[in-house]
Amino acid sequence: MLIEKYGNALPSEGSNMSGLKIGILVAVCAALCAMIAFPAAHPAAQAPAAPAALANDPKLIEDLVYANRILYKQDVLDGFGHVSVRSDKDPNHFLMSRSMAPALVTSNDIMEYDKDGEPVDARGRNSYVERYIHAAIYRVRPDVKAIVHSHSPDIIPYSVTGTALRPVYHVSAFLRLGAPIFDTHKDFGDTDMLIRDNKLGDGLAKVLGNSGVALIRGHGFVAVADSTPIVVMRAIYTQLNARVQADSMKFGYIKFLTPGEAVKAQAIVEATVGRPWELWKSQVGKIE
Repeated sequence: MLIEKYGNALPSEGSNMSGLKIGILVAVCAALCAMIAFPAAHPAAQAPAAPAALANDPKLIEDLVYANRILYKQDVLDGFGHVSVRSDKDPNHFLMSRSMAPALVTSNDIMEYDKDGEPVDARGRNSYVERYIHAAIYRVRPDVKAIVHSHSPDIIPYSVTGTALRPVYHVSAFLRLGAPIFDTHKDFGDTDMLIRDNKLGDGLAKVLGNSGVALIRGHGFVAVADSTPIVVMRAIYTQLNARVQADSMKFGYIKFLTPGEAVKAQAIVEATVGRPWELWKSQVGKIE
């Protein structure tokens, strides 16, 4: 009676089986699509990502940026040269900008390096070739908190003539410990004159010894100190002392600072570094 009234509205046993098969095929297809679209929750092991840079004191980074800008402004650095500071989070690490002109450095350009001079988190950014200068000195001089490397042409004559750079006036009294010369040719033969690895860096650090400044033959100089403002001041007055000494030699005999005078002068000048530091910052202006 139902069939007579409604025709074939109720499915037969054969049609039930067909529907079941279709349902299974749909379910299998859906599962395969899901596997393609959503990979397994535990993919094959990959190489670990480089560790992220430490969150350093913003003031440390700000001073580092200012140091770059100030030394450009004072003609100690040009398109080349670099400045670094020891990390306040890990004393075996140091901070320095990516490879770029010092006058253009911003806080976003600062990178962290390990004790061997390798970037902690490069993220595709290039590093200075001569970063090993900084790594080597930090390794052997725990008292050093900041380093400047400059190619100042005023310094070059003292690195190639045998004329010693000595303190002529009170603001350069830190030169009392000498400005020894690192000659790459002596131990490494013909090179491209760059401190491009840790062996060369260690050689420079050894020559520097306990001094605040070392010259690099036919290349430039490195200045070190226990703070960013003081290393900036030393770099500036190393260059100025070189000019004053060269001018003085034209007149004949030079009476340099005595050891006792230099000790006393250095103490008072470096104790008042805040005065020129704030002036130099004001000349640079606001930084990013």
